[in-house]
Amino acid sequence: MSIPKTNLQAAMNARICGSGTETMVLAHGFGGDQSLWDKILPYLTKHYQVLLFDWPFSGAVKDPNLYDPLKYSSFDAFANDLIALMDELHLTSSVFVGHSMSGMIGCVASIKKPQLFNRLILIGASPRYINIDDYEGGFDAAAVASMLTSIESDYENWTSSFAKLLVDNNDPLSVEHYLKCLKSTNQEFVLPLAKAVFHSDERATLEKVTTPCTIIQTNELVVPDSVAYYMQKKIKGETTVEIIKADRHYPQLTAPLEFLHVLSRVLGFEI
Repeated sequence: MSIPKTNLQAAMNARICGSGTETMVLAHGFGGDQSLWDKILPYLTKHYQVLLFDWPFSGAVKDPNLYDPLKYSSFDAFANDLIALMDELHLTSSVFVGHSMSGMIGCVASIKKPQLFNRLILIGASPRYINIDDYEGGFDAAAVASMLTSIESDYENWTSSFAKLLVDNNDPLSVEHYLKCLKSTNQEFVLPLAKAVFHSDERATLEKVTTPCTIIQTNELVVPDSVAYYMQKKIKGETTVEIIKADRHYPQLTAPLEFLHVLSRVLGFEI
């Protein structure tokens, strides 16, 4: 089922807060929802109009019929939703902050409609997760296959172990926050979404991205540093890599001030 364009804002729980003259779009990743931005949102709304929303797979979305695994088998459909939502809200020339899978969604959307964005901030983004030839994605094919089997056969244990893989275990409240989001996601959606994400290969997309980019990289287990520098090399727009001294995949949860310091330096605002 496709989302009627006139109802996108309601369907995706979209809201705009803040009073800045510029717009920032915050897009969450796999198994999450917009609450994962809560720690940094009060600082950002001092300087920007901030658009938050939930992807159709999110447990925060009320209507489960909005997510069709066949439709969302690639990042293209997500990018189309993002474009349609921003068009509905009459937003252009925005700063797009995309975490994890949303980083590549933002890249795809920027190619389809470049005027929507003046900068892409890509946090823990990856064009491909599986190692191949001279490309190190972070996983071998067997590891991804094992993960997909675990989702199907041992879902409860998988959610717990996956949350601990992504979020710094020294911050149990943040682990619990992400785990709650993940468990609220319709279980039927998780396996096809995981297949779409972890089998994706968007390396050829990078060469078409002309929007200036900032890649934010942490000390994590899912996306190795080599991916960030690979992306920097391939993206056509002016691109820099910023390293945050934080563990795992969620700096906005476990290292919010360090994350904000990077954003403020890149975008030129004061915390």
